[in-house]
Amino acid sequence: ARLESVRHGTFDSPNKQPFTAHPHRDPHTGELHAICYDALKRNKVQYVRVSAQGELSRVVDIPVQHGPMIHDCAISRRFVVVLDLPVTFSFKRLLSFSAFPYAWNDRHPARVGLLPKDGQASDIRWHDVDPCFVFHPCNAFDLPDGSVVMDVVAHRRMFDRSRQGPEMDSGARFERWTMPADGGRVVREVLHEQPQEFPRLDERLVGEPYRYAYAVGFGDGRQGGLPLLRHDLQTRQTLRHDLGAHAVPGEFVFVPRQAQGAEDDGWLVGLVHNRQSGRAEFHVINADDFTGPPQAVVHIPARIPAGFHGNWIADADLHP
Repeated sequence: ARLESVRHGTFDSPNKQPFTAHPHRDPHTGELHAICYDALKRNKVQYVRVSAQGELSRVVDIPVQHGPMIHDCAISRRFVVVLDLPVTFSFKRLLSFSAFPYAWNDRHPARVGLLPKDGQASDIRWHDVDPCFVFHPCNAFDLPDGSVVMDVVAHRRMFDRSRQGPEMDSGARFERWTMPADGGRVVREVLHEQPQEFPRLDERLVGEPYRYAYAVGFGDGRQGGLPLLRHDLQTRQTLRHDLGAHAVPGEFVFVPRQAQGAEDDGWLVGLVHNRQSGRAEFHVINADDFTGPPQAVVHIPARIPAGFHGNWIADADLHP
């Protein structure tokens, strides 16, 4: 496969505007939902919807302060979740010629917004939350009483001392956030204390109640390899899959064996950096035998940077 650009634009639309690294596909409609930001427009972010045909179908301007960096979002059946957290544009870093002009901002109130998918910015239900930062939510879903649940990896602070991304001492706990129907403060529950990142699920259940979440466990980087974690959100038990003493995994994604299979009937696939060989490996793990041996390990004669992450798209989806 080749990856040359055909043209610049927002999918199959003529519009040219910033887009996110993490759009979320609604499995019921095929639409992509995204929260996007532009460093040159610090007073707003945008909700962007892309139709299943690749057309830009909806853009909503959302007023904000300070130019927050919003890496990702989440969707439920009814809402798009907006993470307005205290990492914002920094003129100080810009004037010091930093290649990354964003920093932790104690003056920026942390809040989470619920935007109805067909609503306007004035319809957003905002919820205050204790200051923290989220790169990657795992999933969100609606409750019958009008509340919304979202599972996230939450860092205590980010881009405060370091500009290199997630830090080993930044907390990075797996948490369940509940946004009450009355618009009150976010209720935070710790699901797992171990530092971790890149939470993923069976994407057939995006926006719906689900059982299993997968993540990459962090450590101090010196005492062996980093594990994969599987959180059972029904039993609240966590399993650990060790990839080897020299393994530094990137994000692992779930691939179902069959379209109508069970939530854990499939594989986890991802790239692993081997610190001993200096090269990459592609691991295939049976999701329903999480602690067992891998289905396959493909040795790649090149280095792929640790932390690499992306998604899986089946041939049938590319060529229906």
